Amino acid sequence: MHKFRELKVWQRAMAFTVTIYRESRAFPSEERFGLTSQIRRAAASIPLNIAEGSGNTSKKEFCRFLEYSLRSGYEVMTAIDIARGLEYFTNAKADELISEASEISAMLVGLMKSLGWVSSN
Repeated sequence: MHKFRELKVWQRAMAFTVTIYRESRAFPSEERFGLTSQIRRAAASIPLNIAEGSGNTSKKEFCRFLEYSLRSGYEVMTAIDIARGLEYFTNAKADELISEASEISAMLVGLMKSLGWVSSN
């Protein structure tokens, strides 16, 4: 079992999720059940899966949940690109958010490697 609140990646993912929620407030109201919901759910899934996975006694199982977090990070990056294309984010804001999501993804991969995770690629 891991103390997920002490993990830097969880802390960064939590801050990122709060940022995504704040930034997506400006999306048009017609996106409430579309892109706004999707980007928020994907962002929240990153720290949620880290926390859920940390409850496993098996490193392999923990890595499985970290992979879910990683996939959610990629989903968020794609949603940010969609929001940029729709001009809901400026290029500068989208680049900033994608940079943070990329760093969190790299941290997840680093944590998985430290737990003995082996990429299938």
